[in-house]
Amino acid sequence: MTESQSESLSGSQSEPLLSTTKAMTPPEIPIEIVSEEEMALIEAAIAATRSSAIHATLSPSSSLFQRNVRSIKSITLLSKRGLSDSNEQPDFEDAGHLGMTQMRSRVAQSFLNRFRRKRGLSVTDITATEWCEKQMESVLLVGKRRVNRAMRTGVARHAKLEAEVVQKVKVRVKSREDVWATKFMNFINGSNQLLFEGLTRELPIIGFVEGVWMVGVIDEIRMPVNETDRSPLLVDTKTRVRDTLPAEPQRRNGSRLQLMCYKYLWDHLIVDNFPSSRFFDFFSLNRYQILTEEIIESTASAGYPAKTLDDIVRCYRNSCSMLPLAHNQLLLRYELQKDSSLLGEDEFTYDFDWTKSQIHSCLEFWLGEREASYAPEEERWKCRFCQFASVCPADPNSATKSTPPKANVDSTLS
Repeated sequence: MTESQSESLSGSQSEPLLSTTKAMTPPEIPIEIVSEEEMALIEAAIAATRSSAIHATLSPSSSLFQRNVRSIKSITLLSKRGLSDSNEQPDFEDAGHLGMTQMRSRVAQSFLNRFRRKRGLSVTDITATEWCEKQMESVLLVGKRRVNRAMRTGVARHAKLEAEVVQKVKVRVKSREDVWATKFMNFINGSNQLLFEGLTRELPIIGFVEGVWMVGVIDEIRMPVNETDRSPLLVDTKTRVRDTLPAEPQRRNGSRLQLMCYKYLWDHLIVDNFPSSRFFDFFSLNRYQILTEEIIESTASAGYPAKTLDDIVRCYRNSCSMLPLAHNQLLLRYELQKDSSLLGEDEFTYDFDWTKSQIHSCLEFWLGEREASYAPEEERWKCRFCQFASVCPADPNSATKSTPPKANVDSTLS
């Protein structure tokens, strides 16, 4: 399931849940809050140490936290959601069918500014744009993608996989600073779980790449058993309605590109300095605001006491500096929805140049540097699965004439 799909499925927020650790308590390893100057030195190092992590969903009044089931005290994200509580997209049914000419007239500024200014651009925004820019344009201007049963099943499967590693905990939040604090705590705890246990799931990642803020949630990260190779392996699990592997365009788009974007973001975050001041300014956050007592207590029990969002961000940067670059091999897993059986795996090599090119191409659209393009002629069969086909000026006959791949596109979900 993608971050955007998860967000559309989440609906109303439930009351906060608190979880407990099921395994023995790990040794307390304090995380020192250091100065900006000291951080510059730390960021050059790659080591393996730290102790705890935190994940949470965002909500105007509460955040959902989780703790590692097996050994590390942690707080974890309930689901893949956006990184703010804003809901800026109109409902498709309420908006009705707008003509493309009318839609274009509403694009007074870049889509990034209009729709992702307070959230950051998600990795699934990139993959959805690569699939079809015109469809992405319609989603932004008209409404969200319809949610079907297959999507809900995919959500449930990912929740089950996550529950194998973490338990959910609810913690109240009172401000956007609290919400963002839980996101960074998410990463800190998840990365430490990876270092101590060799596995973490649903890891949120936040970074500044190619001049924009980009966010994502990585399905699974594994630390290799081989002591000589400590590069984390990024894994993505897709669920399928049909017992067939997806078509090549799907593997390229929602699968391979998605994982490559995660590695691109991960490596950039590990090597580059996280621009803290730019982050606070862009999202209009008070870096020195005191966090809620629950969050303060959670960070203290996790081993890195913090009182402000600035403290949490420093710990986040510190954790990033302790991690190695991701492995150049990436892994896709395909499961059958009805019984979670493995249909197959796709292991492929990271292509830095291609990934950067795809990101740049998508950013041209998001930054308003050019108009949205249609799916290429040989892929116009995609139009048959698009809810906006009736209002799209693309040649309707091309969708009828083009032949879709044998493995149809209606069943792959992350």
